Amino acid sequence: MLLNLHVKNLALIDEIEVDFMEHLNIMTGETGAGKSIIIGSINAALGGKLSKDAVRDESKDALIELLFQIDSPKIRDILEENGISVMEDGQLLISRKLSHGRSISRINGETVSLSQLKELGAYLIDIHGQHEHQSLLHKNYHLLVLDRFAGKEILPLKERVKLAYDEWQDLKREWEESTVDEEQRQREINFLEYEKTEIEEAKLKPKEDEELQIQYKKMAGAREITELLSTSYLMTGYGQEGAGDLIGRSLQKIAQAMSLDKDLAPLYEQISEIDNLLNDFNREVSDTMGDFNFDEESLLEVEKRLDLINGFKVKYGNSIEKIQEYLETISEKLEKLYHYEEYRNNLHKKLEQSKERLEKEAEELSKVRKKYAKQLIPKIKYALLELNFLDVEFDMQFETLKEVRENGRDDACFVISTNPGEPMRPIHAVASGGELSRIMLAIKSVLADEDEIETLIFDEIDVGISGRTAQKVSERLAVIAKKHQVLCITHLSQIAAMADSHYKIEKSVHKNKTTTSIQLLSEEDSIMELARITGGAIITEQVIKSAREMKELAKRTNVN
Repeated sequence: MLLNLHVKNLALIDEIEVDFMEHLNIMTGETGAGKSIIIGSINAALGGKLSKDAVRDESKDALIELLFQIDSPKIRDILEENGISVMEDGQLLISRKLSHGRSISRINGETVSLSQLKELGAYLIDIHGQHEHQSLLHKNYHLLVLDRFAGKEILPLKERVKLAYDEWQDLKREWEESTVDEEQRQREINFLEYEKTEIEEAKLKPKEDEELQIQYKKMAGAREITELLSTSYLMTGYGQEGAGDLIGRSLQKIAQAMSLDKDLAPLYEQISEIDNLLNDFNREVSDTMGDFNFDEESLLEVEKRLDLINGFKVKYGNSIEKIQEYLETISEKLEKLYHYEEYRNNLHKKLEQSKERLEKEAEELSKVRKKYAKQLIPKIKYALLELNFLDVEFDMQFETLKEVRENGRDDACFVISTNPGEPMRPIHAVASGGELSRIMLAIKSVLADEDEIETLIFDEIDVGISGRTAQKVSERLAVIAKKHQVLCITHLSQIAAMADSHYKIEKSVHKNKTTTSIQLLSEEDSIMELARITGGAIITEQVIKSAREMKELAKRTNVN
């Protein structure tokens, strides 16, 4: 169950931290106080979408943290299958930090992707949003409900149907694409033969391009190095105007001067040493140039081979491996075109066999769905009776589609009659907004028992209901809360009175900044909040008395 919610710097929330309890947690507050932000924060922490302006103060990070107590062995197994272990005390910490348009999600300190978070979050909490009951208007959702109820038994069947469907679609596509007349066939053969011959004659070798690149760089580098060393040799050599020639002439002048004055001997020694060093240097340069000899013709051959391979990469694939794969592909195509009639006959047989296999798998899936529908319908009907649908009839109608789809061959639809003598009709044709909310509550309560989801969240499940029906909804929530932790936002006093833990969400303004806060109410404060919901702006003693009686009645109902 959800133990704690910590939110910082998000929307109207500066910072809140709240502990949630077992059983029925009710949240109430004025319209616009930020009740849905609380639910939105929980949803966001589990990978849900956030608006671009969700961060309250862009100069700071936003943070959402959820602390769970994981008691269900089934949920623990699912977490471990995904490489996540709960802490020693059975707790699980999920966090999502938002900073400068980026978000980082962690579970027990380990970074996870949003897709992982969403997948795992679906096992921890079931969130019923404000308008989720509208999904009942779409038949696709009805089949999803049935498949979810069927659980693990149906998953491998659905996977087999999808695999069979994908195989059939691939073969069907191949059949359509391979339909050609004789002129097209011959034209295709000529074109593919040309490509095949071109690639085969090139005699490409694995990694050849990489080896040629290394060879080319070395040879091209050798040419450049040789040119540079040659220039250096000319500049420092003993040719006309070379450094060696100039130093030699300088040496002669110093020798003449020394013959006139023996004290100039040190200068002569220095210039002689420079002349010797330059001689040695030029000899080294000459020897080194010999090491970098290269064959211009060999370089041109390497360039030509690389140009050929690069041209093939543009035409047939961006690597030699891809080019070889393409060669295999066109060789297979040519074999099919050479033996076209035989290929088409074999393909037609494969297509027929694939279709038969798909229909067989789809039929098996339909049988299992209908088996579980017989178990699901009575459970939902019982839940509807508990929600003040006194004369309800409820069922699921199946229709077999002409063509099998990747999800099978079933078109399923919930049908309902809410009055005696009326025929059952699709939900979208007869249910009002309030009835849709109650039907969804019935479905959610049934699925929660099957899934072993520990926490259910209802954001304004009370849409379009009042009076006796509201009382029945509150009682149903209380029943669900005996087995699950329930968090519920409501505007109705009948539902709020049932709270095992009652929270008030308020909005305040300080220094022109609006802030949302949440606090757990005491017994007396809960009664006063019920009085506010019931009486509106004017709370009389009689209204408070009625609120107290409502709370006492709720306690007695809960005990029963």
